[in-house]
Amino acid sequence: MVFTKAQGIDVADMAKSSWIYKRLRDFRAGIEAGISFIKRVFGLDRCNWSGFESFKAYALASVVSANLLILARHLLA
Repeated sequence: MVFTKAQGIDVADMAKSSWIYKRLRDFRAGIEAGISFIKRVFGLDRCNWSGFESFKAYALASVVSANLLILARHLLA
């Protein structure tokens, strides 16, 4: 996988082909856009709930809410 540039390695040499590099780059951009959307719309920021199970519930609730909003927008359009 190619996500961060290692020191001393050219970007073109990090992937087996330019097609794979472009696909991974676009995938990362899509993931970051989704995270940004959830942070902006649902305020996913710092979880003050204690424990790992609570953190998972906090994150899952935000993701499910975002997916429901996207689904509702598509159904109404």
